[in-house]
Amino acid sequence: MREQHRRTIDRLLPHFQADPACLALLVGGSIARGWERDDSDVDILIVVSDEDYTLRLQENRLHFFSMEFSDYPGGYVDGKFLSRGFLEEAADHGSEPARAAFQGVLPVWSRFPGLEELLARIPVYPEAQRGERLQSFLAQVLAMQWYVGEAEKRGDPYLLAKMSADLVLYGGRLILAYNRILFPFHKWFLTELRNAPEKPEGLVELAEELAAHPSKAGADRFTQCLLDFHAWELPPEGWPTRFMQDTEWTWRHGWALIGEC
Repeated sequence: MREQHRRTIDRLLPHFQADPACLALLVGGSIARGWERDDSDVDILIVVSDEDYTLRLQENRLHFFSMEFSDYPGGYVDGKFLSRGFLEEAADHGSEPARAAFQGVLPVWSRFPGLEELLARIPVYPEAQRGERLQSFLAQVLAMQWYVGEAEKRGDPYLLAKMSADLVLYGGRLILAYNRILFPFHKWFLTELRNAPEKPEGLVELAEELAAHPSKAGADRFTQCLLDFHAWELPPEGWPTRFMQDTEWTWRHGWALIGEC
């Protein structure tokens, strides 16, 4: 942690310690993961009582933002109010980004018994769903490769850009799942992909090229790189049916196994 971020946290502590509804202050984001820059903001998670959280939820007061605690260029504090119940839900059935948000999280102050044990249960890869996720991500990759070709054939720049970006996303998520790495949402997606220990050589470079210059040729190179890396298991019903169920028919059950959130 850099000195300017530590100073910010030291100034924050009395503010929250004085609030009887506040149970703990956690530091997350890039600082917790060791990815911060000199001008990075300080991301915090404020754990409050269930009663206070319920009131905040009713009044739409779940976000904290302030520039008054930071004394460095570009510095500010950005935070979310959470409750014990929220943490229990995240540990039980949180999405990958929800779980990833607690990786390396730093409890800087607490009057919450059992907090560290609860926090340790959250950033855990959902192993029970891994096989299905791998099949679903592969189905998305093959569908996106086809769509990129269609977009180029039709001369549709929107479709070309969107499907190329989604091909990078789901190809990358296939590799993250293979490595049992939580998807951290888009801001840190390529960082985690670069850090994945087992991946095709040159995959990140192909992903960056495809994202910057969408094309069928780039999509084909990226997809083939993935297919050559591992003997992936296709969905038993076929990738078109899996794609349809995961993308077009999610309204039927209200959730998606491959969902980003």
